[in-house]
Amino acid sequence: MLKEKIVYKDTLPINVLTAEIDEYPIHFHEDMEVVYILKGMITMRNGCYTQVLKEGDIYIFNDREMHSFEKIDGEENMVMMLQIDLTYFGIYYDSLKNSFYVTDQNSDDDEALDGLRTIMARVMMELLQKGYGYEENIIESIHNLIGAMEADFKYFLLEDGRFVNEVTKRGNKVLAGRLNRIVDYMYDNYYRKLTLGEIADREHLSIYYLSHVIKEATGLSFQDLLSFIRVEESEKLLLGTNKKISTIAEETGFSAVRYYVKHFETWFGMHPSEYRKKYTGKVRGGESNGVLRRCTPTEIEEAIRTQEKKVYTDYMKKQKPAPVIVDLDMNDTVAKWEKSPKSAMEKIFERKINEPISGLYRIMASLGEDVLAKEKGYIVTVDRARGGISLLIFNMEDQLGSKLMKLKDKKEIYEALAAYDVEMEALFRINNLSGEFKAYSYRFKPESYLAAYRHLIEKDDKGDMRKAILENWNSLPEVESRLLNATETLSIRTTLKGFCGELILIEPVG
Repeated sequence: MLKEKIVYKDTLPINVLTAEIDEYPIHFHEDMEVVYILKGMITMRNGCYTQVLKEGDIYIFNDREMHSFEKIDGEENMVMMLQIDLTYFGIYYDSLKNSFYVTDQNSDDDEALDGLRTIMARVMMELLQKGYGYEENIIESIHNLIGAMEADFKYFLLEDGRFVNEVTKRGNKVLAGRLNRIVDYMYDNYYRKLTLGEIADREHLSIYYLSHVIKEATGLSFQDLLSFIRVEESEKLLLGTNKKISTIAEETGFSAVRYYVKHFETWFGMHPSEYRKKYTGKVRGGESNGVLRRCTPTEIEEAIRTQEKKVYTDYMKKQKPAPVIVDLDMNDTVAKWEKSPKSAMEKIFERKINEPISGLYRIMASLGEDVLAKEKGYIVTVDRARGGISLLIFNMEDQLGSKLMKLKDKKEIYEALAAYDVEMEALFRINNLSGEFKAYSYRFKPESYLAAYRHLIEKDDKGDMRKAILENWNSLPEVESRLLNATETLSIRTTLKGFCGELILIEPVG
């Protein structure tokens, strides 16, 4: 039970737990974990050494590293634990698996660490707000996080019994790449006889030079680094199995038990048997399964405001408005399209100068269906005979609507649309409707409408074929379909950002 199974949800290749931790038992996972202390202090154990992490600290647990957390008496804490799916991100970065990233250093005044804190705070705010396209924003942030780790945190030295980041070697990509290949190969082959000469042949280096590279990069000799890896891997067998010490020594590559004991005591400060006795009951699935309290969104936002005020301010400025929730009833009386009063949105689209943005409205009007509801931002119509429903929705707040009703210059309309970056979530609940339906969505992006006005404003350069192609692509709609099932109520949800519109045709199946 040492291995923790990580479940990734919401179509995201990451998982985040932000909690006040009392105790989190010894465990490991095959993915990477980045920990950010948002408040207070906490005791962290990572393999052979124990360290106090304080507010603002970031620590990276590489895949398969054994670690645990424990509250310090009298100290509150809030810990953000970000787990990264290496199966997903490993496609983009060959070096992620078995990488060794070290953020621990002798100074907190470091721009590279500030960069990690900013990215972590952005990920957390995206998750809390779940704004338009937040999944894509989070994945992009994780790519930036990995890029920062690759650039600044792959260099380490052994200092006073702990690994610390070696700032002076940042930027040496050749050294970083070589070291990663060497360490990766050692982790994959530690259990057998492994020689410096074998790795030197793989790297096309002399044994002498390779020995110098390893010593310079890690502060350890090749043999000491190999022994550390073997001892580190033995911890899983000590706490996760009942195997004899001699068997563990053999399976982790030591030629004799005495060598295993010697190196284990060097790193862990005690005999393997003593370590097993002391910690077997403190593993995940043992006597302890963890005691923690998940922090509320308000608590997390306040901690981010304290730690990363600029990130907090940026996100709160663009905090998405409350969703538009529309409840309709299929049994309500409907009005003929041609007899229904004109809504403000219809009046906007029927202006000649607004013709470039009125295409979806004209399509809906051509259907001639009965009107179930009309408001300033949407129209819902029904085809009783076929059981079909049509839904037209635009992201257009009052201020923009007023401009589109008054402006008479194409350039001014273009500028108003380009500056509009409000996002909107809408949920339509249509009651007294059951069965299986297929929804066909026809959406024009903000770029589509901007391209249409740009075409009118600028002179058409017939000779610029590339520009013509790009303008044509920008003007194309997004089309998709999905199956929906309803029992008494059919729910349709959409999110829009910027000035854009969507026409959804809902058809009964069967």
